[in-house]
Amino acid sequence: MQKTSMLNTPKRNTLITFAALMAASLAVSGCQLADSLSGKSAMSTSGTGLSTLEQSQATSLASVAEVFDAGADEIPTLTAVGYAVVSSQPGRSDAQKRLMAIRSARMVAMRDLAEQIHGLQVDSSTTVIDLMVQNDTFRGVVSGTIRGARTVRINPTGSDTYEIVLEIDRDMIAHLMGSARSVG
Repeated sequence: MQKTSMLNTPKRNTLITFAALMAASLAVSGCQLADSLSGKSAMSTSGTGLSTLEQSQATSLASVAEVFDAGADEIPTLTAVGYAVVSSQPGRSDAQKRLMAIRSARMVAMRDLAEQIHGLQVDSSTTVIDLMVQNDTFRGVVSGTIRGARTVRINPTGSDTYEIVLEIDRDMIAHLMGSARSVG
C-alpha cells in the first residue's frame, strides 16, 4: 500500500539526516586529527598513548556505531487515551448511556493507537478570492488495523465523563507493521 511507504519516509529521512551529520562531524574531527599529526596543534597524551582528540574521536565513533547497530525498527509500548461524555450517548437508561460512553471512549483510544501506528492522512483546501480567504477546510483520515490492544484502565472522570487507557506492546506493533509491509 502507499501508506506504508509514506510511513517509512520520515523515519528514513531522520536516519539519513543523522548519518549525514555524523559523517560531517567525523570529517571535521578527521581534519583536526590531521592538523594535530602534522604538528599544527599540540594535544596532551594520556597513559594510553592516545591524545585527548583521538580519545574523543574514538568515543564519538563508538557512539555512532552503537546508534547504527541498534534496531531501527525498535518501537516502545504505545499508550492511547480516549474520553467520552455519558450524557451525549444514546440509551434508554443511565446504565446504557454509561456503557455506550465506555464503548465510545474505547473507540477514540483505538483511533489514537491507529494514528500512532499508521499515521494520519491530512487533506486540506483553502479558497482565496480578492486576496481574502473565503473558505478553509481540512480533514484528517486514519486508517489501519489494531490487534492486541490491552485495556489498562477504565475511569470515570468527573460526574459525566469516562476515560479509557489502551496499550499495545512492541511485539504486536512489529507484527502489524510486518503485515502492512508484506501487503504493500
